[in-house]
Amino acid sequence: MCTVTFIARQRGYALGMNRDEKLTRPPGHPPERRDLGGHAVLCPFETGGGTWIAVNDRGATFALINWYSVKAAVSGRTVSRGEVINAVSGNHLPGNLESILLGLPLSQINPFRLIAVFPEPGLVTEWRWNLCRLLRLDHSWKTRQWISSGFDEPTAEHARGKTFERVLRQRSAGSLDWLRRLHRSHSPHAGPFSTCMHRHDAASVSYTEVAVSSVRVEMRYHPEAPCHNLTPVLSQLKLRLPLNSGAAIPLPTP
Repeated sequence: MCTVTFIARQRGYALGMNRDEKLTRPPGHPPERRDLGGHAVLCPFETGGGTWIAVNDRGATFALINWYSVKAAVSGRTVSRGEVINAVSGNHLPGNLESILLGLPLSQINPFRLIAVFPEPGLVTEWRWNLCRLLRLDHSWKTRQWISSGFDEPTAEHARGKTFERVLRQRSAGSLDWLRRLHRSHSPHAGPFSTCMHRHDAASVSYTEVAVSSVRVEMRYHPEAPCHNLTPVLSQLKLRLPLNSGAAIPLPTP
């Protein structure tokens, strides 16, 4: 259960992610720096070491959401979906992802959708695993959103999608303040279908924000529901290579 919002920019991008979980699940830990695949990586993490979002020193971000619309599930021993991000987050080349994912024990991993953002060459790829097939979808460099819900995924997609479309018309659309307001939104009311999700047994338990400029990466981590007024934990990385000024891609008008 999560909401991921991607904001395309001419140089770099921003991404926000609400993590929705059962209230009985142990809380996540603030981001730490890891060295994976020869790259510095920032990611929050679970007690077992898995994670749901990461960004590396080439500006590539990886976010994973459960795919509840697929009813199939692993029978027998299960490998946590949190291991998927650990496997791919040290990578900065879109073409390498398939071989990395196919090297995982996918038959033991429940359905997921992996969003991967590569500022150069300006590409957003989505990998979908349904326990039978691994499918790649390439998206244009355009502001967009992904939604998952274990409660009622189609209704959540519809309700949160309407909120997203409405706020895209605001003059501040695309700013970090706009992104934060969206992810703490209770529209149409606080409940299972609002972006900042609240149920008696589950809720949005954290908000992670990635902002990639031409020279650095910033990750802000809010360790509770986004609607709670807390000071986020800020982590930074210097990009190993500045984003190429010749590779700027015009930002489409929402």
